[in-house]
Amino acid sequence: MARPARFTRPLFLGTTSIFCLLAEPLHAQSAGTPLPEQHQPEGEKTAAVSHARKLSVVTPHHVAGQDAAGTETIIVTGTREIGKKARDSISPVDIITARQLSETGMPSLREALTQLTPSLTMPTSGYDAGALTSAFSLRGLSPNETLVLVDGKRRHTTANIYADPGPQQGSTPVDIDMIPLAAIDHVEILRDGASAQYGSDAVAGVVNIILKKQDHGFHAQSLTGITASKDGFEQGIYMDGGAKLTDRGYIHISGDYVHEDHTYRSAPDLRTGTTANKLLGQPEQTRETVAIKAGYHILDNLEAYAVATYAHRHAESFQNYRTASSLQDYPGYAALYPDGYSPVMTMDENDWEVTAGLRGELAHWHWDLSSVYGRDYDRIGIASSANLGLSTATGRTPTDFDAQGYSNEQWSNTFDLSRAFHIHGWPHAINVAGGASYRYESYSIATGSADSIYGSGSDALQGTVAANAGNYNRDVIGGYIDVATHLAKNLQLDLAGRYEHYTDVGDTQTGKVALRYDPLPWLGLRATISNGFHAPTLAQEYYSAVAVSPSAARGIIAANSPGARANGAGELKPERSTSVSGGIVLEPVRQLHITADVYQINLRDQILPGGNVYGTNALSALQMNGFTLPADAASWGSSLSTHWFANVASTRTQGLDITATYPTRLGSRIGKIDWDVGINLNRTRLTHQADASDGTSLLTAQSIAYITTAYPRSKMIWGGRFTSSNGKWTVGVHEIRWGQTTSELTDYTGATNSSSLSAYSFTQFHNAPKFVTNLDITYRVMPQLSFTLGANNLFNAMPSRVPEENRYLGVPQYYMSTSQLGINGGFYYLKADVKL
Repeated sequence: MARPARFTRPLFLGTTSIFCLLAEPLHAQSAGTPLPEQHQPEGEKTAAVSHARKLSVVTPHHVAGQDAAGTETIIVTGTREIGKKARDSISPVDIITARQLSETGMPSLREALTQLTPSLTMPTSGYDAGALTSAFSLRGLSPNETLVLVDGKRRHTTANIYADPGPQQGSTPVDIDMIPLAAIDHVEILRDGASAQYGSDAVAGVVNIILKKQDHGFHAQSLTGITASKDGFEQGIYMDGGAKLTDRGYIHISGDYVHEDHTYRSAPDLRTGTTANKLLGQPEQTRETVAIKAGYHILDNLEAYAVATYAHRHAESFQNYRTASSLQDYPGYAALYPDGYSPVMTMDENDWEVTAGLRGELAHWHWDLSSVYGRDYDRIGIASSANLGLSTATGRTPTDFDAQGYSNEQWSNTFDLSRAFHIHGWPHAINVAGGASYRYESYSIATGSADSIYGSGSDALQGTVAANAGNYNRDVIGGYIDVATHLAKNLQLDLAGRYEHYTDVGDTQTGKVALRYDPLPWLGLRATISNGFHAPTLAQEYYSAVAVSPSAARGIIAANSPGARANGAGELKPERSTSVSGGIVLEPVRQLHITADVYQINLRDQILPGGNVYGTNALSALQMNGFTLPADAASWGSSLSTHWFANVASTRTQGLDITATYPTRLGSRIGKIDWDVGINLNRTRLTHQADASDGTSLLTAQSIAYITTAYPRSKMIWGGRFTSSNGKWTVGVHEIRWGQTTSELTDYTGATNSSSLSAYSFTQFHNAPKFVTNLDITYRVMPQLSFTLGANNLFNAMPSRVPEENRYLGVPQYYMSTSQLGINGGFYYLKADVKL
């Protein structure tokens, strides 16, 4: 069947990891349909491409199409070639525009991407301080396995480690919500193991956040919403605008203000029969973020550029309720809280990053020299609490404590070169790229206040003692080379190799080979094989803390600490991966675009909590590290535990992505509907687990479930978006099906479910598949003003309820340690949008 001449190459999603669906975000435009100018992804261009040039079209599968002017979206992720078009990319790069992010009605980037991307998930809820930092996962792997870039530069990570049980335990991800949503032009997602191109952490893929650089205009948006349970009120204000710096440069300034109230989803506490225990729910937070991006052409072929972001967050998370009867032995304390109390964990976070660089062209070489410094500082406290030991000894106790402080710094310096060579006798250009980098990383743990560490410490969260505080750092140097060319007219090849040296964990070498073959104008084939790595973070190496509940405590200690060494702990080494993928892209009929990709990721030496010890052994290990626990802790049995991070497991993740998009024209007087479907099927299996010196496994059935079945076996998104012919009305309807997750829940005993039955007693729990309906209706009053009424989770779907015998104190009726459907239920919102 003959194809239209304009389809000289098939639209394709990418190549390697073959990967997880991503057809296009739910709200993407159809093939060949230009977006309005203000919504077009601008991309990150080099000095060879004028910053004023507008990039025009985004089609389904996030692959650029062609507009009337013949321009296409240029990508900068997964390639070192200058001016590479998305539809010609050899790797699977997905493009999500600012318009698509806005259409989700979600207040943050992480939540918006979750609505748009089938292979991306976020934690259901989370515990303690871990609930106060935003994390996401690709392909059912830890958040640590995804590299985040901003304008192509490595972004620093959070200092707040997720230390509690769950699939993301041990992760210190990049908190993408600390980047203003208003600043984002588009997001490029490389679903491919790309360590050979970018270094550590690019095991599951790379998320490259491209910031706006328009030199004109002003945009403001207000988002107001509330849950179906009439709590969790949210208010977001988003603004950005640009201006010229003479006729040779630009500056663009963006800012967000977001406030989210608590949600309350706890079941009645078995001790009181009331819902006074507010443990289960969304934390409260207020977040202010700002970004400034500027560029100036010093010469026609020399540009200076700079980016700065700053964010502040204040967040609060409830801890388990302390009953009034538990305070009878502490008269001063009982007088302070006659009706009992719920401690509140607080976090004040300051996050900032500054990038400065020069780029240009010299003797046909494109070059880029940059320096990026970023820091995240978290001060974690406990409010509405007390120190029982201090009260007994002195007759006084504060109610608010400055308990813990963490700082993470990263200073990256890179020099990149690329050039397209034309060799006599070879008909195709050979693009050669290479570069070198130096990165300094540091991690600091501060001591808590004197009142927070006295005796057994502040209740619910002890202050950090001097023995567990310190400053740690390392240096990373590396270099890479990348060669891309055509072996034949319709056959592309990309080879990449990288070497890095870490002063604490040694050397790593990675490589990648990718091929794309277009046998027909409407058919494309792609395949990739690569290896990658994730170097242990400094937080995984040195973090220590204890969380105390009314009758239980969980500790985590550094792998090189006395308590861990006494129990057989060793030095951490990098995780290593091997990825293979292959796929097909075709257009069987005009404008029906289909992709199917399979992938396999073998991950070795995975860093997880290992060496769990319980009862008196745990108490001894914690005391060796300077922790003091309540006097009755020795009687808590298996409810008292501690562990450390270790290389304990190898896993194999296999997946399939299928995507399809198709536009329906309803006539010149009605409008059109853009249909899209995306499916991600994903399975992780344990292939090896490490043993302790006595031959026992370092993993429990519960921890194995965290890494193999806590992520959905499938995620499907399908629906359409109607746009009226006059552009006044837009209606989007999408359905999301979350697949099953399986967990091993702790068995509790006693009248109030306050004690673990045993350290290894678990009940298998299936969180059944759930369907979520999203609806948004937009009316454009005038070209500059529109209003949207929307609902995410229109019918208020909720996760499966946990059996009563597996709820500590009877409270957590939904399981927080998965990455399936969230626990907030329906969210309904009103949005106003102004463009000048």
